Amino acid sequence: MAEIKSLFGIGEKNDAFAAYFIGQSYLNMLARNHGVGVANVTFEPGCRNNWHIHHGGGQILLVTDGRGYYQEWGKPAQVLKPGDVVNIPAEVKHWHGAAKESSFVHLAIEIPAENASNEWLEAVSDEAYALLK
Repeated sequence: MAEIKSLFGIGEKNDAFAAYFIGQSYLNMLARNHGVGVANVTFEPGCRNNWHIHHGGGQILLVTDGRGYYQEWGKPAQVLKPGDVVNIPAEVKHWHGAAKESSFVHLAIEIPAENASNEWLEAVSDEAYALLK
């Protein structure tokens, strides 16, 4: 595999959340101050997380490298590239991850809220993923 660029450092293999990803991801926690978590998440080519919902608080993605996708349930997937920003409201079922041929890196900023939680759901099927351009 080619070396992956990651502006904030690739971090460690994302073993704690591996059950919720297809493929290999890496996690580098940058901050957890005042209830706001900021993580640099790196996806190897083809890696994506499962559908999930942020209950209470939402999430903001700041794309820093590579090419990837973001998709909300019932909507078409959006192609993501460096400089893109995705504002994910609470209670919206979605997934994000790398394109087949490219690594993908984003900062994930947790929006603090009382009793905030993540609900991990089903994987994005290989069939649905294969249809992405």
